[in-house]
Amino acid sequence: MTITAAMVKELREATGAGMMDVKKALTEAAGDMEAAVDWLRTKGLAKAAKKADRVAAEGLVGVAVTDGKGVAIEINSETDFVAKNADFQALVRDVANIALTTGDSVEVVKAAHLNGKTVEEVINEAIARIGENMNLRRMHVLEGETVVSYVHNAAADGMGKIGVLVALNGPADKAKEIGKQFAMHIAATSPLSLSEATMDPVLVERELTVQTAKALEENATSAKPKPEQVIHNNIIPGRMKKFLAENTLMGQAFVINPDLTVEQAAKEAGVEITGFARVAVGEGIEKKSEDFAAEVAKALQG
Repeated sequence: MTITAAMVKELREATGAGMMDVKKALTEAAGDMEAAVDWLRTKGLAKAAKKADRVAAEGLVGVAVTDGKGVAIEINSETDFVAKNADFQALVRDVANIALTTGDSVEVVKAAHLNGKTVEEVINEAIARIGENMNLRRMHVLEGETVVSYVHNAAADGMGKIGVLVALNGPADKAKEIGKQFAMHIAATSPLSLSEATMDPVLVERELTVQTAKALEENATSAKPKPEQVIHNNIIPGRMKKFLAENTLMGQAFVINPDLTVEQAAKEAGVEITGFARVAVGEGIEKKSEDFAAEVAKALQG
């Protein structure tokens, strides 16, 4: 397979690895981007690339909460200017409230009625009025005894660049108080799952493959190699334990008090975290980029 300059550029931006290393990784992986990332990590040349590193879409996340239920919706736009538009912000607020009362999926919300029209019709009218393409892209619904929300980089009340919902069981006053802290923690650390039990097994298996290959290669080139059973029985399990601690909410060090894990902090407060959702604007969306001169030239050409 031909390795293009665009592929090299994308992998360099995603991993921070050098040009020659990136080219070799793509060649070894026959152009498969994820396999190339894993090859670089195995060689110790790159950290895990996250989809969030490639985020480029604009818009807002809106959150709304009522007793025992919360919703987070994402409406995308073409530019960040629209996120500051009062008309667009009102749309996000209205759609979040509709989603809270009527929605269990994006399709259901789009078909729901808002001021005598469907939400989809209201969004299309906003597109014509504001002059940018928009899209109700996704939503998360979370239920529990108590649901707490938090918005990071708020553009207005209940909306911003990152929206977080946390569901908790236990005394409502305690749940609301520490739930806000947990939500702020989630916004900052972006855990992949609630616990080891809820982690995607495909993701765990992929990490295990990378860590195994990396540990064996490091040992093979070490001045004092360890017995292979030590690698398999101690080194690799230790690295996987660290991976799970860093990427599961319950295993992470609590940002408010790093001496405790989130799980320990919840127990001390007498509450149980039963679920969470974190939605960041543009997560996982690739945005075509053009330099400003090219954009102006295209406009002048009509």
